[in-house]
Amino acid sequence: MSLFSIPFIIITLFVLISSFFIVKQQSAAIIERFGRYTSIRQSGLQMKIPLVDRVAGRLSLKIQQLDVLIETKTLDDVFVRLKVSVQYKVIKDKVYDAFYKLDYPHDQITSYVFDVVRAEVPKMKLDDVFVRKDDIAIAVKAELNDAMMEYGYDIIKTLVTDIDPDAQVKEAMNRINASEREKIAAQFEGDAQRILIVEKAKAEAESKRLQGQGIADQRREIARGLEESVEVLNRVGINSQEASALIVVTQHYDTLQSLGEETNSNLILLPNAPQAGSNMLNDMVASFTASNQIGEAMKEAKKKPPKA
Repeated sequence: MSLFSIPFIIITLFVLISSFFIVKQQSAAIIERFGRYTSIRQSGLQMKIPLVDRVAGRLSLKIQQLDVLIETKTLDDVFVRLKVSVQYKVIKDKVYDAFYKLDYPHDQITSYVFDVVRAEVPKMKLDDVFVRKDDIAIAVKAELNDAMMEYGYDIIKTLVTDIDPDAQVKEAMNRINASEREKIAAQFEGDAQRILIVEKAKAEAESKRLQGQGIADQRREIARGLEESVEVLNRVGINSQEASALIVVTQHYDTLQSLGEETNSNLILLPNAPQAGSNMLNDMVASFTASNQIGEAMKEAKKKPPKA
């Protein structure tokens, strides 16, 4: 092999190697011949004419995402920053348009997002921006689809991923939220206190009712016991007045005995002198006598005919 054949072999190998190129999966290559568009090659091993054809560019056919940060003003004059995420891809059948008609697709998409967001958000109040963020995303997608389809781009989805008001506005919103929750908590606490008061009043009323019923039953039983005691004393020759007086005196001394048994009692029963029993007896006899006389007088008055 001569020395002159070595450069020829090298050039031949270079030409042969440069005739082949690889296009990755989910991508496309644009081939130009002397600066003029020739064809679009899809994924796999491809061939071109060396020194005549060249790979002018490659485009990815995968779904891509562009995040756009926008600052705008709401209807209630609050400045807010929005983050809009645009998911898009190159249409496989429109690679030519995507490569030749648009130099900077990111800038084009960003401009349309700015235009739509700054047209929609100023129509809404701040609270509505949070509630209707999906409406903003739909408006952005519709506008972008109409505009970018011509350039070979398909807008898959648009998302409003972040809404960030001014720091002072967020602090005020947090205070409003906290105050509203405190108000609700106070209402619940008031309702709980009212229920406790009502239930306590019901319980006290029921307690008083039962207590009164108990006292009435106690007095009824005492009266029945006194009646039986009087009947027993009448059988042994003691009349009703004497029996009643005897029962009262007996109860008086029973009460004194009960008070004496209570070591921590501060109750003082008046009168409690030794002659209190006889005085009480005399008073009761006199009271019963006067009561009987008044009753007899009323009976006699009823028997007399009225004067003409």
